[in-house]
Amino acid sequence: MTVRPPGSGLTPVGQKVILRRDCHGAFTRRGSSSPRCGSSCGDGTPAGPVDTGPAPRLWSNERSFGSRREVPVTKRGSRPEKTAESMERALEAALELFSSRGFGATSMREIAEKSGVSIGNIYHHFPSKEAIFERLLERYWDVILDPDLPLNRIFRRADFPDDLEEMAAEIEKVVRQYSRYILLIYVDVIEFRGKHIRAFYEGMAGRFEEIYGEKLRSRQAAGEFGDINPMVAVMVATRWFFFFHTVEHCFGAPMHFGMDPKKATEEFIRLLRYGVLPRRSSRSADD
Repeated sequence: MTVRPPGSGLTPVGQKVILRRDCHGAFTRRGSSSPRCGSSCGDGTPAGPVDTGPAPRLWSNERSFGSRREVPVTKRGSRPEKTAESMERALEAALELFSSRGFGATSMREIAEKSGVSIGNIYHHFPSKEAIFERLLERYWDVILDPDLPLNRIFRRADFPDDLEEMAAEIEKVVRQYSRYILLIYVDVIEFRGKHIRAFYEGMAGRFEEIYGEKLRSRQAAGEFGDINPMVAVMVATRWFFFFHTVEHCFGAPMHFGMDPKKATEEFIRLLRYGVLPRRSSRSADD
């Protein structure tokens, strides 16, 4: 298929065509006047000739409109979509390898081979293997801090300790669904001495204070809690549920408390609600 230069007949493929461009971007044959500008551009300077070589062929998915060529979007999707899909495969492959083999034992080549993405393409988006590791941890933090996460909606209600059963159930769901991401935390502790997770845990107390602080102090002032710090209690409960289910589902050690998870959770909740020491009756308290 051949291109039809403006003002000319069809040019056979292989024949050399000398075109000139005027100041408006239109092409004419050398020696002919521009249909817009006459023999020269607006400033009186003739537009220089452009040697295009042989009349070009069009790609099979291109159409010619006068002197312009339009490339329609392919049915397979745009390049940004393909790039996003490739990077998602690379991250998924890295997550599987890092969580099962560790950071140091995984190479970029192995990530590329497992994902089917070239090393060059991966390096184009991630400057280093550590940058991939950091991005995976950031994904998990994004989940944990998402206001729409059911667990965070429970936190915002601040119904502690009446919400302990709900809290335990939602934390178990998070651990089950994101177990590979949670294992990256332990990889970071072992191989980076907590370099990439430190900031998240350093900010934990502040996040609990922001959600619970005022509500718990108000409830304690109203006599709803005993002589304990309810903020410490809710943080202990949260961390215990996460650690317990991490051992059960990520470490491969079910029933490590010598009882099924449901029974262990019930016993821990009883411990938080009623304590360890025997409860004194109101009569003995008056004495």
